[in-house]
Amino acid sequence: MRGVRGVRVGALLVAIGLMVAACGGGDDEGGGTGTSTGGGTAEAKKVGLVFDSAGRGDKSFNDSAAAGLEAAKQKLGDQIEIKDLTPNKDGSNRKEILDSLVGDGYQLLFGIGFAFTPDIVASAKENTDVQFAGVDVFDTLCTQKKNLTCLGFKEHEGSFIVGAAAALKTKSNTVGFVGGQEVELIKKFEAGYKAGVDYINKTEGKNVKVVTDYAGTTIQAFTDPAKGKELALKQIGQGADVLYHAAGSTGNGVIAEAAANQKYAIGVDSDQSLTASPAEQKWILTSMLKRVDTAVQATIEKFVAGQLTEGSVQSFGVKEGGVDYAQNEFNKELLGDLPPKLDAIKEKIASGEIKVPDKPTS
Repeated sequence: MRGVRGVRVGALLVAIGLMVAACGGGDDEGGGTGTSTGGGTAEAKKVGLVFDSAGRGDKSFNDSAAAGLEAAKQKLGDQIEIKDLTPNKDGSNRKEILDSLVGDGYQLLFGIGFAFTPDIVASAKENTDVQFAGVDVFDTLCTQKKNLTCLGFKEHEGSFIVGAAAALKTKSNTVGFVGGQEVELIKKFEAGYKAGVDYINKTEGKNVKVVTDYAGTTIQAFTDPAKGKELALKQIGQGADVLYHAAGSTGNGVIAEAAANQKYAIGVDSDQSLTASPAEQKWILTSMLKRVDTAVQATIEKFVAGQLTEGSVQSFGVKEGGVDYAQNEFNKELLGDLPPKLDAIKEKIASGEIKVPDKPTS
């Protein structure tokens, strides 16, 4: 989602985020509740983070963001005061939450997810004395507004790696991709995954095909585990024995259905085998790590140090330690002899020898 850094650090940060989630967080209905911890000193910088509509506990994107926030707090201590909030399920109060944090004196505000784009851009325009950072937020103002930093990832590079893993692992020569909302961002995951499969087809003499489905065309496509199960079952019926999702909590249904049918699943954003049920863990081949925690923590540390590059777009890929694949005690046996091959691919991506497309070719 290091130069390339190890996965164990990411696993630790995600674990930290989940521990905090157990103590309380934003409510699912967007009632304005959240977790707040601070130094309580006049010098403390106030940092607020607003999740996307799935909120804490998605075992993925939001939990990774929370882990980065908590890691920054652990490192910086009383230098920062932090708070996180969750919008309502349709995200209609994102702007309202940002405005409330501005009113409470927060000086750096994160919006998590591309759906934040119009709201965080509007808030940045209206509050020029507050710094904003949008994860997966892209707008022309990212390079024009001094108080807006856009944090992006080369998801296609990480997806290429797990696409290679899927193609190497499959026995049926059919693998699946399940996307959440059918938008350009998720198309990057699809593009990289298919390119990784194609790379193995060419280098290993295989003939693996990819079947693709999307859960919908609205933001709710990321919060529908039942739909994830339905699409997973459909792809299994088409012969897929390895399924990769980029679908938020909808992907939880993909993983559950794959495990129930003894097919392999590939998680996304964070190492999903760490938070899956025991029955699911044995079928999670790996996860594409999108290191939202790395981006959030690095941005906070730069802000506190007065070194934040304002009005910029920062992109985290394999070379920058922003994306990787998971390998730990749960999936080590499943991966078997794949890591050396996957690590070699990583090095080729980092060096530029392999150039990964960010749009599907078919």
